[in-house]
Amino acid sequence: MSKSEKRYKPGKILITEDEIRTRAGEIGRRISDDFAGEEVLVVGILKGAFMWMCDVIKNISLPVRVDFIAVSSYGASTKSSGVVRILKDLDNAIEDKNVILIEDIVDSGVTLNYLREHLLSRGPKALRICTLLDKPAGRRTAVRVDYTGFTVDDVFIIGYGLDVNQRYRNLPYITAAVED
Repeated sequence: MSKSEKRYKPGKILITEDEIRTRAGEIGRRISDDFAGEEVLVVGILKGAFMWMCDVIKNISLPVRVDFIAVSSYGASTKSSGVVRILKDLDNAIEDKNVILIEDIVDSGVTLNYLREHLLSRGPKALRICTLLDKPAGRRTAVRVDYTGFTVDDVFIIGYGLDVNQRYRNLPYITAAVED
């Protein structure tokens, strides 16, 4: 049985809903301070980042525009293939805009570096990266993250937008997935 065929279920809660919301508030306030008096375009990476993005933008006290981009480097697997494909591009131009790219988890760094270069080629005024989770043990490519929610160990994570085979995104907390 391949990893994509294995069945997983929620395990031990690693980060609670309250901890996530508190950290989202701190990061939203930092973004507001960093871009005081300016507008920001918040770009969520679909599908995993949508819950984190919502909580962060609720705490930004600046004019905010929202857009989404969808990429794939995992397919149905639990590990990145290393090949990044854009499935849905931005609807808005980002030239001369302050862009905050919101990610669910930085693991290998491959996807995020690809997106960073892709977006920088479009001439934003600023491009900052915000992630809910950073998993440095999985890093294959160095990546700079400006706003990090939490650092996690090298375990398979689900919940709060993160999934396995499109399941468990709705969990209000972060948990380690265990084989069922």
